[in-house]
Amino acid sequence: MTGLGAVFRPQLAPERLRSVAELADAAGLEELWLWEDCFREGGISTAAAALAWTERVKVGVGLLPVPLRNVAIAAMEAATLHRMFPGRPILAVGHGVQDWMGQVGARVESPVTLLREHLVALRALLGGERVSTEGRYVKLDDVALDWPPAEPVPVIAGVTGPRSLRLAGEAADGTLLTASTSPEGVRRARQLIDEGRESAGRSDAGPHPIVVYLLTATGPDGAARLKAELAEEGLGSVPDLGVAGDAGAVAKAVQRLADAGADTVVLQPTGDEPDPEGFVRFAAEEVRPLVP
Repeated sequence: MTGLGAVFRPQLAPERLRSVAELADAAGLEELWLWEDCFREGGISTAAAALAWTERVKVGVGLLPVPLRNVAIAAMEAATLHRMFPGRPILAVGHGVQDWMGQVGARVESPVTLLREHLVALRALLGGERVSTEGRYVKLDDVALDWPPAEPVPVIAGVTGPRSLRLAGEAADGTLLTASTSPEGVRRARQLIDEGRESAGRSDAGPHPIVVYLLTATGPDGAARLKAELAEEGLGSVPDLGVAGDAGAVAKAVQRLADAGADTVVLQPTGDEPDPEGFVRFAAEEVRPLVP
């Protein structure tokens, strides 16, 4: 079955999150995703609140920028969430937007090297290992978590470029793709991820799920809002991006991504979505029944 989720976008004030999270939980939505966009809302703080306010919905953070987070702190935060809310947090890490990283003095010369070192160390720490490493960016001296997750937890890489997608296959347990990814882009990403898995000898290491955002607009002005946001992002001429329409149209777009290799599709409302609670209800009650 294709997983389905929705995004709470950080263009909304943090105090709006509770009503959206509680509605997602009550409506039966599988996953609610949050963003740590500079300089809006913290990913771990909002995830912890959403998890505490709900009982069953999984809460994803897509993504935590690794230049901003010492890997030991990232592991402590992730382990704490997983122990308090077993099976429900989903955390993705990635390069972050490089301009934002530069604004806070955290931009690095080799983002791919940093992400590789971070992924390897984070997976080891969350696996209960004691880690010493002297990398270019990640340096740990006899570090282990006192409270690692009680069960193995996946570490997801949020990446886009070919080198980073191969790295996701080599060193991550899953991959998060942005809403600028078309069905053909998902196919290409799967190919690159599989190349990375093969090069690292991980082809038989179990499934490597792909999560992809789908820019979605519904309602009478949905097509106009979708067109405006794609244009604002410089993606207006890219074919097969986003969907506007009713539940049937959205479900067909979800299925195209699933057929291309996505395991979970997360509906991303436009930044000016007028009814965030209604959008979550639409995803859970109208689109979900139409997605196999």
